[in-house]
Amino acid sequence: MAVALVLLLVAVASVLFHIYSPWWWTPIASNWRYIDDTINLTFWITGAVFCAVIAFMAYCVFRFHHKEGRRAAYNPENKKLEWWLSIVTAVGVAAMLAPGLVVWHQFVTVPDDATDVEVVGQQWMWSYRLPGKDGRLGTSDARLISPDNPLGLNPNDPNGQDDIVIQSDDLHLPVGKPVKVLLRSIDVLHDFYVPEFRAKMDMIPGSVTYYWFTPTRTGTFDVLCAELCGTAHAQMRSKVVVQEAKEYHAWLERQRTFAELSGQHDVAKAAYKTGSE
Repeated sequence: MAVALVLLLVAVASVLFHIYSPWWWTPIASNWRYIDDTINLTFWITGAVFCAVIAFMAYCVFRFHHKEGRRAAYNPENKKLEWWLSIVTAVGVAAMLAPGLVVWHQFVTVPDDATDVEVVGQQWMWSYRLPGKDGRLGTSDARLISPDNPLGLNPNDPNGQDDIVIQSDDLHLPVGKPVKVLLRSIDVLHDFYVPEFRAKMDMIPGSVTYYWFTPTRTGTFDVLCAELCGTAHAQMRSKVVVQEAKEYHAWLERQRTFAELSGQHDVAKAAYKTGSE
């Protein structure tokens, strides 16, 4: 009897802790409330199954506990019970997977008016690239990576000359505008994650992954790496600053382009060469 009560108390305490826990999501700042809804649905389905299993265990412990002279009945199979368990399990799994598939389709279907923003991860920092006035990002190649060109941008691509390059600084975005995030890693696996945006994706060396979101409120949000990437993984931090359009464009005007940075490197090289001679 005591064991059955303990089992029931564990189930009740677990549900209450989930409902009233102070450790919950950060306030959402993007359009992906669907992801919250999908996770909540999964919690309710798995929670109901958890409570049903615990209640069944408590019933069995109470109903079939040891009594002097009672013998257990051997029943190796029960086709009716097996069919019911299979059907209920299939319905439960489908109820969890179907909403996720719908949300995933939305997650990778980028709106036509989304702005491309490239995020580059490396041990242990974040770099960003935004399109210039032509609205297009230039190409890149890992073989072009060098101390003077840390992102491996193609210097012969005219579309990349006006690209805005941001290193070791914050990424700024306008509120209410959809953004397609292009993810690239130049060393190991990383994962670009902003908890308030409810969106993340692995960054795989040698390929470009992506997702999209729309910032829905202004503020400053922490960028985390959600993939264990080395000894300084926990310190791989940055920030995304979501601003009104006027403030965002004022910030954008102050940033330097790939052409300006390349010219600065060329001048520094020439000065160093002249000084060496």
